[in-house]
Amino acid sequence: MSLDSDVIVDRRRIRRKLTFWRVVAALVAVAAVVTVGMVATPGGRSTFTRSGSIARVQIDGLIRSDNDRVEALEQLEKSRAAAVVVHINSPGGTTAGSEQLYDALVRLKAKKPLVVVVEGLAASGGYITAIAADHIVAQQSSLVGSIGVLFQYPNFTELLKTVGVKVEEVKSSPLKAAPNGFEPTSPEARAALDALVKDSYAWFRGLVKERRGMDDALLEKVADGRVFTGRQAVDLKLIDQLGDEKTAVAWLVAEKGVKSDLPVRDFRLSPRLTDLTFLRTAASITLDTLGLSAIARQIEHAGVAQAVDRLSLDGMLALWHPAGPN
Repeated sequence: MSLDSDVIVDRRRIRRKLTFWRVVAALVAVAAVVTVGMVATPGGRSTFTRSGSIARVQIDGLIRSDNDRVEALEQLEKSRAAAVVVHINSPGGTTAGSEQLYDALVRLKAKKPLVVVVEGLAASGGYITAIAADHIVAQQSSLVGSIGVLFQYPNFTELLKTVGVKVEEVKSSPLKAAPNGFEPTSPEARAALDALVKDSYAWFRGLVKERRGMDDALLEKVADGRVFTGRQAVDLKLIDQLGDEKTAVAWLVAEKGVKSDLPVRDFRLSPRLTDLTFLRTAASITLDTLGLSAIARQIEHAGVAQAVDRLSLDGMLALWHPAGPN
């Protein structure tokens, strides 16, 4: 073997080793950043190992069934936090997920004084979440309401005709897997769906009437599916007070006897790497430094999953979303 060949082989061996150690270093760096973040971030669940603080809980984005979130709220029940402020910024989600979150907050409220602050939006399932509290605070420009239930499904019948595709099926009864999107929805299937929507809507209306102390006339006015600003929502009894977190804490002090000098500390319901922006940025910079730019770009764009999250919602929805331009 010539000297040049030996040099080439050695260079390849060194390059492979360098790549291996780069990957190892990157993984160690990311693990270290995550560990430091989880320990140092006020949002860590270990924050409430002592008394003398108010827990801040954030409910953001689409709401769906989440057992981890329920478990976190149960941990908060057993903590030494003096009270809880729940911040909501959500267009809703599935009715089942919203009901699950509502029930978890009701159980938490039985153990800790609890108040809700609507940051930007508490619509549909987000409003179901909000009315778990005995007191709701919202900003003047917040959007609240959208009391209603929705069942959506695509129908590809005309498209399949255009491309010449026909879906064959054998099923045990006419309403099995109906609607399926591959054939026109039958009157029987539509009637069955209508019954589901109306039953869930009746449950939603009854919950609002009970929790907000509304008479039938006021309930009819607010339960037509639209949203209201915070200023409108006060007069309609959808919320109790205009303000922000300071307003909510003042209510806890005045009505629940919470000490006025207690700090408000974050309590994260589901700490994940993709939720912690500063960790994602740090990991990206570390990987760039190590020459692994492709992996860094994937981490930076991990938030794309949130954009498609809406498309994966299944079942009955309590969701508000204004129509976009055609």
